[in-house]
Amino acid sequence: MKPTKKQNWTDATRAIHGGESKPGVSGPVAGPIVRSSTFTFSDTAEMKRWAEGRSSTYIYTRYGNPTLASAEAKLAALEHGEAALVTASGMAAISSALLAALETGDELIATRQLYGGTYRLMRDILPRLGIKVHFVESDLAGAEQLIGPKTKALYVETPTNPTLQLVDIEQAVRLARRHRLASIIDNTFASPILQKPLEMGFDMTVHSVTKALGGHSDLIGGAVVGSEKWVSRARTMVIYLGGCMDPEAAYLLSRGIKTVGLRVGRQCGTALEVARYLERHPKVARVHYPGLPSHPQHRLARRQMRGFGSMLAFDMKGGLAAARRFCDRVQVFLLAASLGGVESLVVLPIYTSHYKMSQAELRAAGVAPGTVRVSIGLEDARDLIADLKQALA
Repeated sequence: MKPTKKQNWTDATRAIHGGESKPGVSGPVAGPIVRSSTFTFSDTAEMKRWAEGRSSTYIYTRYGNPTLASAEAKLAALEHGEAALVTASGMAAISSALLAALETGDELIATRQLYGGTYRLMRDILPRLGIKVHFVESDLAGAEQLIGPKTKALYVETPTNPTLQLVDIEQAVRLARRHRLASIIDNTFASPILQKPLEMGFDMTVHSVTKALGGHSDLIGGAVVGSEKWVSRARTMVIYLGGCMDPEAAYLLSRGIKTVGLRVGRQCGTALEVARYLERHPKVARVHYPGLPSHPQHRLARRQMRGFGSMLAFDMKGGLAAARRFCDRVQVFLLAASLGGVESLVVLPIYTSHYKMSQAELRAAGVAPGTVRVSIGLEDARDLIADLKQALA
């Protein structure tokens, strides 16, 4: 079978045909799941060539696997990167990308408004490895003054989890290039459908592919996409530390990516309807959604995103007690962590993504006790709004 040639395709076509092989007569349309943990050599001479780095043959799934490679090629095509790497989870992708760019004695500039797991990794684990982290606000104010000879990387997330703050991608790229920093961006909330940071100059994007890219709440995985140089370094971290993806998950990821454009487009439209309804509700203090003109970075969202996403958050006027009452009353929405699937979900960040964070850290992240995070699925907007109405009553 011959691999597909690179084409000037749109996202919809890349999502379906990127990374796929062209079969001959009676060939399968759906790619195979290669479940083998190990692969054979023809002879010891071939084994020697692999050990010397002169062969890219498959030897062991932790190093590579045809099903993983297909998913990686599809991701690279969709994100417009030279290469991609799939991992066992989003955190495996994040940690592998960071360790590809940093070593003991280095310093990292990171925005403070991050997914809680990423923040805790930087707060609790990187310092144990001798890596110093400087946190700045999402507007990158003061970042330049913190950069010194030991600073090696810049890490941002946009839109942020859970309060949908934005980082100006062009500003971040200028900062990183001016100081020769490796630049890493978490593109999970936007997905490659709405935002292409590599085209804007970032070195690496990371994803929890559990979310929009997988899209069906049935796999755990992550991805790093970027240049051959940076993805190769991240892959080395996965090989050494063991965070490889299972072939079954890679197959589900490839299947999910094929419909990501349709799903994200529908979810964006419904999310805007839901956000508008919540903004008018008397029990809601504030809605966090970049598609609303009231969002302080609405213009930036219009400039750097192709849509406003399926994620939103809102703050209840009654604080935590009101937020818990709301979450306990929903019927169509499911009370569950994660996001990006076909099911609409609600969750309290203080009990999930942002647990084990101090009150000061929560305030800095923009998370209030009464903050509810909402992931919009594929249900009818009328049904979702009716559920919100009865749960807020």
